[in-house]
Amino acid sequence: MRPAALVLAAALALTGCGADVTPEADGKNSTAQADRHYPVTVENCGERKRYDKAPQRVVTNDVGITEIMFALGLEDHMAGYVMPDDKGDMTSVPWKDGYKKTKWLSKERINKELVLDARADLVFAGWNYGFNEGEGFTPAELKRVGIDSYLLSESCRNGQGKARGVMPPLEALYTDLRNLGKIFDVEDRANTLITSFRKEVADARSQAATGDDRLRVFLYDDGKDKPLTSGAYAGPHDIITKAGGDHIMKDLKDSWTTVGWETVVDRDPEVIVINNYGDTGADEKRKFLKSYKPLAGVSAIKNDRIVVLDYVDLVESPRNPAAISSLAEDLRKFAR
Repeated sequence: MRPAALVLAAALALTGCGADVTPEADGKNSTAQADRHYPVTVENCGERKRYDKAPQRVVTNDVGITEIMFALGLEDHMAGYVMPDDKGDMTSVPWKDGYKKTKWLSKERINKELVLDARADLVFAGWNYGFNEGEGFTPAELKRVGIDSYLLSESCRNGQGKARGVMPPLEALYTDLRNLGKIFDVEDRANTLITSFRKEVADARSQAATGDDRLRVFLYDDGKDKPLTSGAYAGPHDIITKAGGDHIMKDLKDSWTTVGWETVVDRDPEVIVINNYGDTGADEKRKFLKSYKPLAGVSAIKNDRIVVLDYVDLVESPRNPAAISSLAEDLRKFAR
């Protein structure tokens, strides 16, 4: 089990199931406590949203978003989740029981009909994490049929076309945990998680390289003609930076975006991190990178410094701090 998982397991033990944060055992008193908590207002991607009560039938899209809910102990507030079955191991995380208790609604794309059939009162998704104008599945469209939405903060649009990202990646995770803690009246659970995550990250950073000693790191998601990678506002930026690496695409003011191979070659990464998911797995991606002639002179390829992390480690999720610890260990090994 990774270090963050151990910290989280302790956090879960300290905070119980997370859904019951009031001390009263009597149902009437608990209801009164809940009534005093609401209404609450949070800011989500620049929009102030008011909740008069906790949503009861949430549908989530994708693994990172789903695990944010599970980490907060909110399975009882969920109607189900949507995700393909290529998103890695789900049996060893501290919140694995959430997958057992919650209905897997679909392995296909989320859509309006699906969430209507699930009688959802809120959809937790994001731009390009389920919401997409081209497919007619947007918060505005759901609002027209009486379903509320909460946007993943990593996916917030920044006002420049459809570019995404308005805050550092880990702050996006902490923001969503704080907001959801408030929305569902589990603020103690949210604060415990944030504290444990911050400690995990601080511990990794305390042993990480700094300044000129940092290795240059490139995140490779997919793509042969042009690579899909991470800019400054997607999870890999903080994962690479706080692990002690120099993220070579840190100047891209977007989350997930494409660049040219010539840019990668020019910036000469010393380490490449592969995002492992989908039909083209890590082994195939590694084989492509090592055989692609324009990359032959790149330091990471010459020295065979390629690291694999799972998709859920790299998108906004409660696994991000563990990914920082894991990558930090790899970077220290390469630097020896």
